[in-house]
Amino acid sequence: MTEATQIRPAAKPAADLTIHYQVAMPQPETHLFQITLQIKGWQTDVLDLKMPVWTPGSYLVREYARHLQDFTAETTDSAKPLAWQKQSKNHWQVETAGTSEIIVRYRIFANELSVRTNHLDATHGYFNPAATCFYLPGFEHKPIQVTIISPNPDWQVSTPLPAASGTNTFVAADFDTLVDSPFEVGKQQVCEFEALGKPHALAIWGQGNAKPEQIIEDTRKIIQVEADLFEGLPYDRYLFLLHLSAQGFGGLEHKDSCSLNYPRLGFRSPERYNRFMQLVAHEFFHLWNVKRIRPKALEVFDYEAENYTPSLWFSEGTTSYYDRLIPLRAGIYDISFFIKELSKGITRFLQTPGRQVQPLGESSFDAWIKLYRRDANSDNVQISYYLKGEMVSLLLDLLIRAKHGNGRSLDQVMRQMWNQFGKSETGFTPEQLQSVIESVAETDLSDFFHRFLNTTEELPFNQYLEPFGLQLQAEGEDEQPSFLGITVKTEAGRELIKFVEAGSPAHQVGIDPGDELLAIDGLRVTAEQLSDRLKDYQPNQVIHLTFFHQDELLTHPIQLAAPRPSRYQIKAIENPSKTQQNNFSGWLGASLKEI
Repeated sequence: MTEATQIRPAAKPAADLTIHYQVAMPQPETHLFQITLQIKGWQTDVLDLKMPVWTPGSYLVREYARHLQDFTAETTDSAKPLAWQKQSKNHWQVETAGTSEIIVRYRIFANELSVRTNHLDATHGYFNPAATCFYLPGFEHKPIQVTIISPNPDWQVSTPLPAASGTNTFVAADFDTLVDSPFEVGKQQVCEFEALGKPHALAIWGQGNAKPEQIIEDTRKIIQVEADLFEGLPYDRYLFLLHLSAQGFGGLEHKDSCSLNYPRLGFRSPERYNRFMQLVAHEFFHLWNVKRIRPKALEVFDYEAENYTPSLWFSEGTTSYYDRLIPLRAGIYDISFFIKELSKGITRFLQTPGRQVQPLGESSFDAWIKLYRRDANSDNVQISYYLKGEMVSLLLDLLIRAKHGNGRSLDQVMRQMWNQFGKSETGFTPEQLQSVIESVAETDLSDFFHRFLNTTEELPFNQYLEPFGLQLQAEGEDEQPSFLGITVKTEAGRELIKFVEAGSPAHQVGIDPGDELLAIDGLRVTAEQLSDRLKDYQPNQVIHLTFFHQDELLTHPIQLAAPRPSRYQIKAIENPSKTQQNNFSGWLGASLKEI
């Protein structure tokens, strides 16, 4: 039998077992967290320690154990070394016969600034416990204490965990809670505020042009709108952790907090600020959808392996649909900006050839091997469950609203999912999700779910937009050059082909990503010049493209195709009926004339 299937004796009762982590960072410039794990009340001859390979909310096996070094184990009474050995990539086993108190020490290298990993430098230490802490198999339900040893008395600690007695000591009710509780330690700006009678905090690390007062004001609006949708707030206190970085972007949801990463100078432009508030709305929405309303496969986390589900289109895609709607409902931006952003999303979707290859349900199931492991061919063969999930959620909302004259909507679906599954944290199956949506819509949606989740049939946007007085128009063909099918970037003085669309003229003659573009019809061409150069040619005209392919100089004749639309735009139809106008205003709270 493999290690994963071995049958081990059941853990003995351990009512007095205590688990206490100490996280120190004596030389933060080295990017090394120094971890001490103290276990008291141990009653068996072997101690198994396992480190998660992934963290909930980020569906990729990241092998956090690869950053662990300098592992030791000893008794507490005489500092006697304890024998140990690794059983697998993330599994350490310590011989503990005759001892009830054990100290394990190790260090974690932390130099990856993202919301799902760890980062330590001279200004702060940020860590996710999944990437930092072991769990004891069979004892995941036990409380865990974490004490932070700061290298600087001016450094603050921000975490959603409640503080215990003692300096900078915090308590997690169990390992799931610990994993769900990031830590930000360092030089930070902490702004406490109240929303709907509950305490909240915004902790900001990094320099930039963020304005905390404005962010808090608009965050309060988002909290209000989302609390109205779900009829209350399911936490006692909530923490927003914001990292201002050079060019990062992302978020990771937790039950009582979220981590946000945004470009440090991305708050002055109204468009970029609005995009940040969409990120806030997205991660905050997740405290209901996916943290509590979650697929059956994620009801109990397996931290050692992939947790497969076809329903991330709802957990992430529906959340993406609402992250555009919520700031609109909150009055952070107007209807014109919403329509513009939705049009951009549809454009991205329709310009991704992988939508014709990978069904939505498969995109969710294969997140573990595809979404976070992109390569030069990814856009040809896959579609993001965030993006297509948002589009399918849009169609569902419009379908329900049109059938019921805005008397029902996707809002009722979210509330019913919350009441039926979220409050009790009972995982839902794909069949149960479909049943709830059908009960709200009062119609059989078997055909809808089959076509748009299980096949690659094109989404009929105009069929669903028309009852709301809208239509989707392709634009920009007359501005675009004849179609070649490559994306080129200048890198270190070379014009490198980064993407070749499947089925395009370039693809048909064997041009690959990584090839170096040199000339068209004997004249040198750069990435910056390519579009203008192609405008000199008509569709179906043959050009001779010269390029390096694996250091071999080649010239191929290529027949160009017709120009493609550069964008898709949602617009109001001419002379909308009264019903269409009412449907639109009921959906978005504005008049069709405003777009």
